[in-house]
Amino acid sequence: MQQDFGKMMRDAQASLKKMQEDMGSMQKELANTSVDGTSGGGAVTITCNGMCEFKAVKIKPEAVDPNDVETLEDLVLAAITDASNKAQELMRTRTGSITKGMNLPPGMGF
Repeated sequence: MQQDFGKMMRDAQASLKKMQEDMGSMQKELANTSVDGTSGGGAVTITCNGMCEFKAVKIKPEAVDPNDVETLEDLVLAAITDASNKAQELMRTRTGSITKGMNLPPGMGF
């Protein structure tokens, strides 16, 4: 019985180590993957990586109206939200492939 428990513990440790290695690789991959969030029919584009680190903002000149800064602010915020949602979905998808079959508490699988 003790041999079975010892083997089970070694197997669990090996599985945990593999999962940690896979998570490290996935995080590097996410850091190197870009997603774009847009708004206003492409008037504003925000680029971030899969770790939700924002990398670029592009605003088409026709989106800039000095008499209506509020609309531009709304467009930028909408594009940020879009990019962030896409990055989080990418993270959930990639994390889910590693943690598939585990009963993790909410939030633990990203």
